[in-house]
Amino acid sequence: MIQSKNKMKFSQNRIYLIFAFLMCLNFSNAQEIIKDSIKKTNTGRQKIDGIIATVGDYLILDSDIDKNFLELTSQGNSVKDITRCQMLGKLLEERLYAHQAVQDSLKVSDAEINSMIDEKMNIMVEQIGSVDKLVAYYKKNSLEEFKSYFFDILKLNKLTSEMTKKIVEEVTITPEEVRSFFKKIPKEELPVFGDELEVAQIVVTPKISDEEKQKVIDKLKGFKKEIQDGASFYSKAVLYSQDPGSKSIGGFMKITRKSPLVKEFKETAFSLAEGEISEPFETEYGYHIILVEKIRGQDIELRHILLFPKVSESALKEAKEEINSIRKKIIAKEISFADAARASSDEKETKANGGALINPKTQDTHFELTKMDPTLYSLVSNLKDDQVSLPQLDENERGKKVYKIVTVTNRISAHAADYAQDYLKIKELALKEKQIKAIAKWTDEKIKETYIKINGEYRDCSFVNNWLKK
Repeated sequence: MIQSKNKMKFSQNRIYLIFAFLMCLNFSNAQEIIKDSIKKTNTGRQKIDGIIATVGDYLILDSDIDKNFLELTSQGNSVKDITRCQMLGKLLEERLYAHQAVQDSLKVSDAEINSMIDEKMNIMVEQIGSVDKLVAYYKKNSLEEFKSYFFDILKLNKLTSEMTKKIVEEVTITPEEVRSFFKKIPKEELPVFGDELEVAQIVVTPKISDEEKQKVIDKLKGFKKEIQDGASFYSKAVLYSQDPGSKSIGGFMKITRKSPLVKEFKETAFSLAEGEISEPFETEYGYHIILVEKIRGQDIELRHILLFPKVSESALKEAKEEINSIRKKIIAKEISFADAARASSDEKETKANGGALINPKTQDTHFELTKMDPTLYSLVSNLKDDQVSLPQLDENERGKKVYKIVTVTNRISAHAADYAQDYLKIKELALKEKQIKAIAKWTDEKIKETYIKINGEYRDCSFVNNWLKK
């Protein structure tokens, strides 16, 4: 990622408002209409809480601004440099996007929002201690009232997010535009990239016995029968699924035929009728069952449970012996690390490239030391050039236990951005700037054609966008 030690002109007001505010999930009150009430301010003066702005069908209350400040603070963000006018500008943007999302018939299902509520609740309960404490903290009388309160809020956030995605999804950038973007950056304002490493790894996956595979298949078949007899798929997924991405929301997923999922998963999902549960099936991630909840054209809303077969101690021992043997051959110069990876690594994503790792954040092979995953950093931070780490038992991205060895293939010292060397990072910056301009243009156009009204003292605000239509 980019670490700039120089002042840059990318963080202008519009960027700050659109990305720092818009993209964070907040708990502002979306559509709840609260009667005017008297409240005390920090100065001790009395103030009326009422409607301060309207965007289409959405209302903004004065108390919404206070709630957003509170939410940002609770997330550890500093609000000292954010004015009430800036916060109102952010709320106006959110409601404009949500209003237009409704006009454009962007789909946000109740099931999806309810899953988001459950996920959010799990996180908040973990932080606060219990459901009762959570309900009391938000001054609600029951769990049902709490969920009802957040339903509209989360739906607003989701509509906002979907509309923003729609605006930028077709924004692309050409190499010439990237070059032009880079040339316009003054030399003294070029971003600085910290010390970086290029890393390669070899992975050996323990072999799983047919007996352990059958145990998982039988367990999933048992889940299927219990669910067909009336048990909750949601509860089974929360309690037993080993998919970290969907476990907390009851295995919920919304997919299309273009979703980046493994072939077997999509084929099974699209072969099922609404309400049908699949037989257990295998993918490279493990064994699954799927319940299709809704089919809407080419979109499917489903839930799934993922289980991994157990790895025996003998299988782990054999994998460790195998990777130790590979390591000894590399150290003895009998084979290069890259050739050993191509010949013996079980990780297909890196095998063909000699074990070279791709940074998931930047999509290149460079890993900035200060932003490296802690587990990977602990393996490579003390390695000298061409040194190979000791075997490390780890879990891969699929949640499976594997043994790995790593080596540092290149070291890059901190430097100012270089067009050839840092092209992908510069391209990412250039694309972000183009997306921001697309959002700004869209916003300006929609403000002109949408009913917007701002009341009282907030009409004196100086907004980035022309909310007052002057």
